[in-house]
Amino acid sequence: MSEDKTPEAPKLESWIWILILSFWLSLGLSNLLASSQQETIPYSKFLAYVQESKIDDLLITKDEIAGQIKDPKAKIKRFRTVRIEDPQLASRMAEHQIKFQGMPEDNFWKGILSWVLPFLVMFLIWSFILSRVAGKDGGLGPGLMGIEKSRARVYMESNIKTTFEDLAGVDEAKAELQEIIGFLKEPAKYNRLGAHLPKGILLVGPPGTGKTLLARAVAGEAAVPFFSISGSEFVEMFVGVGAARVRDLFAQASKSAPCIIFIDELDALGRSRGLNPMAGGHDEKEQTLNQLLVEMDGFDPKQGVVLLAATNRPEILDAALLRAGRFDRHILVDRPDKIGRVEILKVHLRNVQYAQDLDLEQIAAATAGFTGADLANLVNEAVLLATRSGAASVNCNDFNAALERVVAGLEKKNRLLNPKERRVVAFHEMGHALVGLSIPGMDPIQKVSIIPRGIAALGYTIQRPTEDRFLMSKEELKNKLAVLLGGRAAEMLVFDDISTGAADDLSKATDLARSMVARYGMETELGPVSYEADAQPFLNNPYSEPRQFSEETAREIDCAVRDLIKAALEHALEILKEHRAELEKSANELLLKESLSREDLLEVFSRNGSNNIELKAADALAEIQPG
Repeated sequence: MSEDKTPEAPKLESWIWILILSFWLSLGLSNLLASSQQETIPYSKFLAYVQESKIDDLLITKDEIAGQIKDPKAKIKRFRTVRIEDPQLASRMAEHQIKFQGMPEDNFWKGILSWVLPFLVMFLIWSFILSRVAGKDGGLGPGLMGIEKSRARVYMESNIKTTFEDLAGVDEAKAELQEIIGFLKEPAKYNRLGAHLPKGILLVGPPGTGKTLLARAVAGEAAVPFFSISGSEFVEMFVGVGAARVRDLFAQASKSAPCIIFIDELDALGRSRGLNPMAGGHDEKEQTLNQLLVEMDGFDPKQGVVLLAATNRPEILDAALLRAGRFDRHILVDRPDKIGRVEILKVHLRNVQYAQDLDLEQIAAATAGFTGADLANLVNEAVLLATRSGAASVNCNDFNAALERVVAGLEKKNRLLNPKERRVVAFHEMGHALVGLSIPGMDPIQKVSIIPRGIAALGYTIQRPTEDRFLMSKEELKNKLAVLLGGRAAEMLVFDDISTGAADDLSKATDLARSMVARYGMETELGPVSYEADAQPFLNNPYSEPRQFSEETAREIDCAVRDLIKAALEHALEILKEHRAELEKSANELLLKESLSREDLLEVFSRNGSNNIELKAADALAEIQPG
């Protein structure tokens, strides 16, 4: 959308600058012309002229002497020289009958300049700063002069290229938003029975699930202007600025209706009032939120203005913002399931040269819990790895290496461990793997390595689920605790000592055991009682509610957590004692090769006649075959 703009007439400020510039230019030119008609001579030559009576009409000031040259052969008729204190000068000029006169020093203009010039310099500097702050001549933004203006980025309908074809894995959310598109494209069809357009739609979901992309796709499908702004852009250091920007945003949207207003990170603007008791009653954020509530109540949905907002922290939003009549519809944009991950991979592989035998089902199975942003990053990492190796296309090995890079971190080949540390790490990781292989129903072990990765990991065991899980039983959680403590159990069994390598395992095991006791009510003696709610962002601040149980109950919870972890450690020790020979052989193989895949592990066990490991777990592991 383009508009013809007529040139504006110069403003008064421009004329003032033109006059100032003209004055200084004319003054400089006059001084230049005056100096070009005079010859500057040394004082000795001036005395020679005096002796020869070749000068006349002298004008003597405090600093210089100027006069006329009477020599007809001279090219320049006037001269000037620096005055030097000479008591005999007046008598010499009188002796040669040279006319001269003194000129008193005129301090008027100097006085004027001494006062005016500093103010003029300050005025110029201040004008320059204001012009930069106000965004003129390539300034830095709306600034002070336009601080109350909305900073929303406006995308006209012809500039929005995103459509629902660019989205995958969010079919339910797309179906919910189809009505909004219908309202914007065919309002008469939906208004014939008295329905009205929802005032506000809140997109809720974890980070990276595509909430912002979904809002842009709605604007692209409806072919309407799209006003995009972040919640943090409403708040400034000046009181009242946020409310003014909210008013300006809705005023602009009303002029461009039908259109879509999208507020990203709504929690920065719509945080529940009163959460911070130290802020007082004139908090700038609260004023901005109040203005948003007023604007949402004030605009008519028949105008065709739709307010979309996105947040990943809905629990901290103000209740007045979430009520019906403001954000009428809440749409969950959750992590995609396996089918959704396959569709997302297809979208990101459109412009990628990949092998024909690339199994997207296999990749989707190995990426349970990944969001759309995670999958996009995975595809990009795989493409970079294939490009780095000079391959003609991206294959399954590239995706496996990229998944390992994303999950475990960057490989640290330069971090060299001494032989004793390598041996401890090898038995530690094989302890995890062997316990995981020996317990039926556990997530398959995909890879074991003693190559350091990430910030502090000296080795790692990748254990990824092959399907989406939404419920876990008590027995499954206990088995998971045993796998987490398999590394510590292997160190105790082989070296009769323990190291600091199990710090992360112990932290995860403690959190899981505490959740089993205090949140899931899985401890018989404590009963089916939830002692801790889901973790909230504000539960750690000093104004959160205190715990709702006694010190005696807290001690019972701690004892129950400790008992669960001790039982899991004993379970892991029993498994490793039973398969001590397999542990030794697999750890030595790991020390030799540094990395073992799932197939390598099963091959090691079968080659060494390790029939003691439960065939049920090994067969299930061999059948699944994820990436």
